[in-house]
Amino acid sequence: MKQNYSFMSTIRKYAESGKLLIVATIAALIAANLPSTRHLYSSFWQEPLQFVVAGFDLLAHNGKSLTIGGFINDFFMAIFFLSVGLELKREIFCGGELSSLRKALLPVLAAIGGMIVPTIVFGIACYLTGDATYMEVMERGMPIPMATDIAFSLGVLAMFSKRVPTGLKVFLATLAVADDLGGILVIAVNYTEHISLPHLGGVLACVLACLYLSYRQVHSKFGYIAIGLFMWWFMFQSGIHSTIAGVVLAFCIPARLSHGTKYYIEKIRVQIDKFPQYEVTAHDKRTPHMLTQTDIQDLRAIESASDHLISTLQDTEDVLRNPISIFIIPIFAFANAGVCFEGMSIDNLIQGVGLGVFLGLVLGKFSGVMLACWLSIKARIVQLPDGATWPSLAGIAMLCGIGFTVSMFMAELSYPMDLDGQSPKLMSLFLNDAKLGILCGTITSALLGSIILHKTLPKKG
Repeated sequence: MKQNYSFMSTIRKYAESGKLLIVATIAALIAANLPSTRHLYSSFWQEPLQFVVAGFDLLAHNGKSLTIGGFINDFFMAIFFLSVGLELKREIFCGGELSSLRKALLPVLAAIGGMIVPTIVFGIACYLTGDATYMEVMERGMPIPMATDIAFSLGVLAMFSKRVPTGLKVFLATLAVADDLGGILVIAVNYTEHISLPHLGGVLACVLACLYLSYRQVHSKFGYIAIGLFMWWFMFQSGIHSTIAGVVLAFCIPARLSHGTKYYIEKIRVQIDKFPQYEVTAHDKRTPHMLTQTDIQDLRAIESASDHLISTLQDTEDVLRNPISIFIIPIFAFANAGVCFEGMSIDNLIQGVGLGVFLGLVLGKFSGVMLACWLSIKARIVQLPDGATWPSLAGIAMLCGIGFTVSMFMAELSYPMDLDGQSPKLMSLFLNDAKLGILCGTITSALLGSIILHKTLPKKG
């Protein structure tokens, strides 16, 4: 029950952020296409952002200042991946759905299938319909349709409320988390620039500092976050994409309690038993009672034991929940989802990068997830999730094509304006085509997935 509760809270969290994600996306599309706001929207994200200390710009890399859009993609997404890393660590090391091979195998295999097949579909679509002159540049976008947007997909699933069996909810949440892990690995390997060993040494020093705090049983989340800021800066300067710092920090934050849960619960119970039992009247509810010094010490002991009941990992995860759901994810969507449709035609979606991303999300994710599930279940390696049928599992597989947030992030990394040897105009065209494919692929997957689930899930009541 504890693991299910953990994933139900995850689903509720992302369902709320999924609604804000839709609002932010619509606002971005309006701002990017209205004649009065189009230029302001596109130019604002390219404005340089500086943080100068003693004449040194901390947000500059290789002599170039970070832009506002770059800061959102590099720093804000590092916080997002810190949250993802905390969820991964909790589910792996704290008895969650990734803590054993039996629990994790089906969604992990489905996630692998859902990452491999879309890249193949993307490559085939670009090869058959794209311009052969730019094939090498186009192929940089192969990781774009690999992603499943955990907020958007769980938000769509939440619309069906109690009609969805718990097994299917847990399956999608676990698959999305495993999918994010795959995305993190792709970012680390595929988008790494020239490595700076001195700055990597700084990252290692930050990791050792976190491990030392953990060894000394320091449970201050703010201490780890403070070190994490230095870790992000060193990672930003090292050549490895700075979002990886969020994941590294997450796995450095302790998940264990120094004495275990039962120890602190018993300690609280002993302290509470020291207080006499009273019959509380309506008058007593409004009357303050003077506490003795002993009472105050006992209450402080209860407070201290209560603080120790929550691990630093869960405490940090709880602190980040609202800022990420309410602020970071919507801001990222608003900054990146603004596709300008001026000069576009249907050709942008039926050839090259746009077609590759669209088919990768709609066809590749669905077929990859379903193929992996079918092979592993028919081989009797795993079983269908509790309460699931093949048709309802197909609906979940279709929802996996909702690649929105992480796909947008991958697109920005795949087609940067400053790519060596390529014109910014060409990269801008590829990026716009990719974003158009993401938007259309996400909407199509959400609609088809919703229709399938509506037809196949048990009716209400």
